[in-house]
Amino acid sequence: MTERRLHRIVTAAIVVAGIGGLAALTLRGQAGTSSAMHVLDIAVAAVSVAAAVAQLWWPMAGALVATLLAVASPVATPAATLGALQVAQCRRLPVAGAVAAAGVAMHLAQGLWRPNTGISLGWWLLLISAAYGAMLGWGALARSRRALLISLRQRARRAEAEQGRRVAEARMAERRKLAGEMHDVLAHRLSLVATHAGALEYRPDSSPEQLARAAGVVRAGVHQALEELRQVINLLREDGEGEDGGPEPQPTLADLPRLVTEAREAGEQVRLRDEVADAPALPAATGRTAYRVVQEALTNARKHAAGQPVEVLLRGGPGARLLIDVHNPMPEAGAAPTSPGSGTGLVGLTERVRLAGGRLDHQVVDGRFRLRASLPWPA
Repeated sequence: MTERRLHRIVTAAIVVAGIGGLAALTLRGQAGTSSAMHVLDIAVAAVSVAAAVAQLWWPMAGALVATLLAVASPVATPAATLGALQVAQCRRLPVAGAVAAAGVAMHLAQGLWRPNTGISLGWWLLLISAAYGAMLGWGALARSRRALLISLRQRARRAEAEQGRRVAEARMAERRKLAGEMHDVLAHRLSLVATHAGALEYRPDSSPEQLARAAGVVRAGVHQALEELRQVINLLREDGEGEDGGPEPQPTLADLPRLVTEAREAGEQVRLRDEVADAPALPAATGRTAYRVVQEALTNARKHAAGQPVEVLLRGGPGARLLIDVHNPMPEAGAAPTSPGSGTGLVGLTERVRLAGGRLDHQVVDGRFRLRASLPWPA
């Protein structure tokens, strides 16, 4: 039993016993009251206290018992009105109203059987009806308040659950985005390593200096791939920060010349035509997407059309769309890719461009593979 419930029991017992005892003493002092009536009042008072305590667990039963006792003696009036309050707090208004009406009827019968010499029957019924009306309104108000609190708690729990779901979905979306970043970064870097390793394998007659230079490029490429993998893993951390406490930098359009230089050092023939007006005004997110588009295009050309020249065109400006056009001749029939791929690079790239508000198309036209991307560039 909780401390609050024990306090309610003691309070109800004291109130009912006190009022009932006071009523019994008052009745005892009235003229014409027999000893049998005194005994009846004491017995009703004792049973009323028990009924008032029972109302805390069984409101309806306790209220009905106290209401029936009100016919026999006025000392049951406190327990009967308290029962009406308890029923109004836990039952609907029609049920509580019926209990209150039964209480008024029982007190009418009491007034007819044991009329009060100090007050007329009409005023007696008016006071009893007012008391039951007050108990009925008080109980209905308490019931409505409790229902409101329960509803607010449920809404708070649902809102918390919904917030948790949105956070989980945002985390999953971010992890999918980082998985795409991992594919783009590592596929580009490892394709460079595969190209240089292939040169070492198929050109064993190279001079020691050339072999050493190619081996150094392979070593540097592997080191850079591991470094970029570390950066991606750092991004997967919960705080999204690097080891130095700050966010890891992401490549933008300004890093494109470095990307082209790396591809040329790997033996890829790349021609870059940069016709972008006011490149520093390009939004960072659009610049990152443009960088990934060119990176994936160069990676695919290196894998599937090794040795073929690649043309890269960038054009656009504020208020217009940023156009990226990359094309290269198709490889000879029967030529195998220089390194295996997952086959999802262009799928992920298309989704990335779509999420950025742009569009990406790729097709073969006149023996050339062409990749075109269009990204929004607000004025």
